[in-house]
Amino acid sequence: MASNFHMFTHKTTETLHVKLTGDFDGSSASELVNALADNLNRYYQIFINTTELNNIHPFGQEVLQRRLSEFKSQGPGVIFIGKNLGRSLN
Repeated sequence: MASNFHMFTHKTTETLHVKLTGDFDGSSASELVNALADNLNRYYQIFINTTELNNIHPFGQEVLQRRLSEFKSQGPGVIFIGKNLGRSLN
């Protein structure tokens, strides 16, 4: 995992908000997907905020996209928000 990557979460009754900071690589993507899988059936929606990501490595994108497709039809909607959305993750 990138040494400066962090995930911050905020939970409400129906939603999980995840804020990503730092660099996003393959290990970071795996950490994010594992956190999503752990919370998949607990929330109506999960929001992923990409605003504070610095570098998004292509391999991190690939890992995320591949792993997200594994449980796309299950659980809540995963919604990506933030300024890095256009160059990044969904």
